[in-house]
Amino acid sequence: MSENPTNHVSRGSSGENLGGVMQTLRALLRTMRPKQWVKNVVIFAALVFDVKFTQPEPLLRTIAAFVLFCLVSSAVYLLNDLVDIEKDRAHPTKRNRPLAAGTLKPWVAVVAMLALLGVTIPIAFAMNWALGLILLGYFILNVAYSFYLKNVVILDAMTVAAGFVLRVAAGAVVVEVERFSPWLYVGVTMIALLIALGKRRAELMALEGEAGNHRAILDDYTLPFLDQLIGIVTAATIVSYSFYTFSAENLPDNHLMMLTVPFVLYFLFRYLYLIQVRKKGGSPDELLFKDKPLFVSAVLWGLFAAGVLYFSNHG
Repeated sequence: MSENPTNHVSRGSSGENLGGVMQTLRALLRTMRPKQWVKNVVIFAALVFDVKFTQPEPLLRTIAAFVLFCLVSSAVYLLNDLVDIEKDRAHPTKRNRPLAAGTLKPWVAVVAMLALLGVTIPIAFAMNWALGLILLGYFILNVAYSFYLKNVVILDAMTVAAGFVLRVAAGAVVVEVERFSPWLYVGVTMIALLIALGKRRAELMALEGEAGNHRAILDDYTLPFLDQLIGIVTAATIVSYSFYTFSAENLPDNHLMMLTVPFVLYFLFRYLYLIQVRKKGGSPDELLFKDKPLFVSAVLWGLFAAGVLYFSNHG
């Protein structure tokens, strides 16, 4: 008995539909940029430096805040790519992004963005009203960035830095910090500015004379100007972290945390060496996983700082 030909057509069309759905989901996930979620680990700063990492309840609340921030940041990436579709199509690498390449339909991105916000913001307010306000403020800030602030010289970098400060603040409110040094807020702000300026420098180097055609704000920057700003921010980072190591209330009286300053110095100097001498592009968070000495210095700093906070005699 011969099989009905319509069965082949039905199976073929259902297989094609399933393949199309999977392709759309993969494109949507790419646009949500899960690799960038690593930036949200700064939410754990308050938990770690307020010496509450070993307490289950603050740890679980921080993990929940981390997940919420990851989803909201994905909504922001969807918004950015929707706004920049035409500009991304003229960019040598960004033209491969799903929205610019046409593998993800704009309406799908819009629905996904609204769904992410519709779930995360109410949950955040239910967890902690301050966390809800911070998440909502973070998204509003990025709406302003996507439509206006990214075209304003200097303010574009400061807006990116503000996003990192809001992440730290989110971690602080969910664990109800008791002894979180203000100098850490200053330090995080400086590191965030370094990341933002480093990205501008990398874009300027990669696009060279065509930079302004891809991102208009790059016409307002030059490599010498960015290097000067990076130098100022680097110095401010060293000073703010040094003040933290001997003035924070929750540190041991023996001032052992000051011994972590050389790791920070090496990390920053290595970064400057990579971008200015070795001519490597990229912000510190991107170069961190590409340069072994940079990565090792960050790991050693983390281990030593954790040892001082959790295993040293606090007197």
